[in-house]
Amino acid sequence: MRLGILTGGGDCPGLNAVIRAVVKTAVLDYGFEVIGFLDGFKGVVENMAKPLSLEDVSGILPRGGTILGTSNRDNPFKYRTPEGIRDMSAQALENLSSWGIDLLITVGGDGTQAIALKFMEKGLKVIGIPKTIDNDLGGTDQTFGFDTARAVATEAVDRLHSTAESHHRIMVLEVMGRDAGWIALHAGLAGGADIILLPEIEFSLEKAAKAVERRERMGKRFSIVVVAEGARIGGKKVYLMKVDDPTQPMRLGGVGRVVAKTLQDAVGLEARYTILGHLQRGGSPTPFDRILATRFGYHAVKAAASGEKGKMVALKGNEIRLVDLAEAVGNPRRVEPNHELVLTARAIGVSFGDE
Repeated sequence: MRLGILTGGGDCPGLNAVIRAVVKTAVLDYGFEVIGFLDGFKGVVENMAKPLSLEDVSGILPRGGTILGTSNRDNPFKYRTPEGIRDMSAQALENLSSWGIDLLITVGGDGTQAIALKFMEKGLKVIGIPKTIDNDLGGTDQTFGFDTARAVATEAVDRLHSTAESHHRIMVLEVMGRDAGWIALHAGLAGGADIILLPEIEFSLEKAAKAVERRERMGKRFSIVVVAEGARIGGKKVYLMKVDDPTQPMRLGGVGRVVAKTLQDAVGLEARYTILGHLQRGGSPTPFDRILATRFGYHAVKAAASGEKGKMVALKGNEIRLVDLAEAVGNPRRVEPNHELVLTARAIGVSFGDE
C-alpha cells in the first residue's frame, strides 16, 4: 500500500511527531510506502512530493513546525492561478494517481478536513488527523498542538504577574482563538487571571472595569486580563488588517490594545497589553502533544491498513477512536457558558465581563 500525507493549515507543535509516527508505523509495522506532499494541498495541485523514509523522519520528534511545509491558502477547489480562482481538484486527483496513492492522510483543522471530505466525495480514500492549537475541531475531545499553546500562554500569564504586581498595573494578554476561547480559558485559569474574555461569552468592558474596581477595594492594586483574539467588543471582532485575498478571512488582532486602553481610561490604573501571537504556534511540542500526535499517526495508518476511509482519528476520553470525517467538519467545539471550567473560574472569583 502507498500512503500520501500532507500537513495543512497553520503550523502547529506536534506535526513532525505525526509525520514520524505515520512513516515509522507504515514502514516498520506494515511494509507500506509513504509519499509526503509539500506545502499542504498546494503540493497535491502542483505535484510537489517526495518519498519519506525512516531516515527522513529521524530526529524530528521534538521539532516544531513541519518538515513537509504547510499552507492555509491553497484550496484545490478554489485555487489561485494567474487566470483567477479555479477548481483544480481534477488536477490534484490526477497527480495523486500518478504517484500511485492508495489513501491520503490529511493532517489539519476544519479547513483541511473540509477539503479532504470533498475529495472523498470524488472517490479519494482519506483518513484525517485533527490538528489545531485552538482546540476547536469537532469530533475529538482534544487536538494536538493545544497543550503546547496552553503551556506557552500560561507561562506568559505567570510572567506578567510580577510586572503587574510590582507596578500596580492592569496587564492584558491577548492569545489566539478566532472563534473558540479554549486557550484563553485554560491559560487564564491555570495562570490565575482575574478577568477572562472569550468569543463565546458576551461581555462588556464596563463590567470588566467594575471587576477591576472590586479588586481595588479589596486592596488588590493590579489585575491580569486574558482575552482571546476573537473576543467581540460591542458585538464586533477587532481586526489587525484587512486581507485582499478573497479566499482568506481578515486577520484578527488588536483586541488586547482596545481592552487595555478602555480599562485604563475607566479605572485610572496604568494598563499594558501583550499580544502573544505566533509564539503560541512555534517551538517544541510538550510531552502530551508528542504522545498524542504519535498515537494519532499510528492509528491513522492502522485504520488505512484495515480498509477504513472517510474517517478521522479522534481522542475520546483516554482512547483513540475513529469518527466519520463529516462529524469533524462544520461542527466546531466552542466553550459553553456553563462549561465546568467556566463555572469553576466563576466560583473562585474570575470575571468573564458579563456580571
